Amino acid sequence: MYEQIAANRRRTWLMVIGFTIFVGLVLAVVVYLFGGTGPWGIAIAAVIAIATSWFSYWNSDKIALRMSRARPADPKQYARLHNLVEGLCIASGLPKPSVYVVDDPAPNAFATGRDPKHAAIAVTTGLLEKLNRVELEGVLAHELSHIRNYDTLVMTIAVTMVGLLVLVADFFLRFMFWGGARRRDNSGPGALLGLVGIVLLIFAPIIARLMQFAISRRREFLADASGVHMTRYPPGLIAALEKLRDDETVVHSATHATAHLWIEEPLNVEGANRGSKLNRLFATHPPLEERIAVLREM
Repeated sequence: MYEQIAANRRRTWLMVIGFTIFVGLVLAVVVYLFGGTGPWGIAIAAVIAIATSWFSYWNSDKIALRMSRARPADPKQYARLHNLVEGLCIASGLPKPSVYVVDDPAPNAFATGRDPKHAAIAVTTGLLEKLNRVELEGVLAHELSHIRNYDTLVMTIAVTMVGLLVLVADFFLRFMFWGGARRRDNSGPGALLGLVGIVLLIFAPIIARLMQFAISRRREFLADASGVHMTRYPPGLIAALEKLRDDETVVHSATHATAHLWIEEPLNVEGANRGSKLNRLFATHPPLEERIAVLREM
């Protein structure tokens, strides 16, 4: 498991670099289509991509918490929650993250932050009401595992990076539709490059979403296993996932940009975690049944 965690951390940084390169490529296409050429156009795209990544690294966690309408959990009102988090952190050698609560009846939770020293855990009021102590401990251990494995870094950065790609592609495609593009290469390599650029702009949001979903699905199984290793009690997380599976309420503050952060799909996407391969491809999480089956084998 420790080898998997180490490999997961390496993949995290590769994904961050990959997101930065992809954003830079899309921005370079935009600059080219609107008349930018030569080293200046490439430099502009590179600077914007790096600046976006830098901003995301330092601020994505705050954006995710704000988008989810999370508020700091009062230590007195939510003493059980703070005690469980603190106990798990002491047992696993992690610094205690900031603890937040989302006022929502749907049982769910997520973790965010760029590293274990700058992390936060948010749980819904529905999770606190519907799960007993052992089940809640399993969920919190799962989220702390995301923090320890550095999953939260790339998962949180994806919130702003994917959002940026969607906005850029949508804005400039609309701008081009209304005749805003200045480049008019009608033949030769320029026309071919322009066509490739337009295709990339069209598919950029889809590619970005697929990258976002792949990040989440791949890491949920490892977080489940790491969480069970932290609590030494698989039935706790199994029972929690079973309750999440049977609960049909949705998180009202969740969006498509933040859906991959939560422990299970927070939106109303009936059949997204089962059924056709296309639905499975666009699901933010692996099916809960598969996750439960894997935990039962541990």
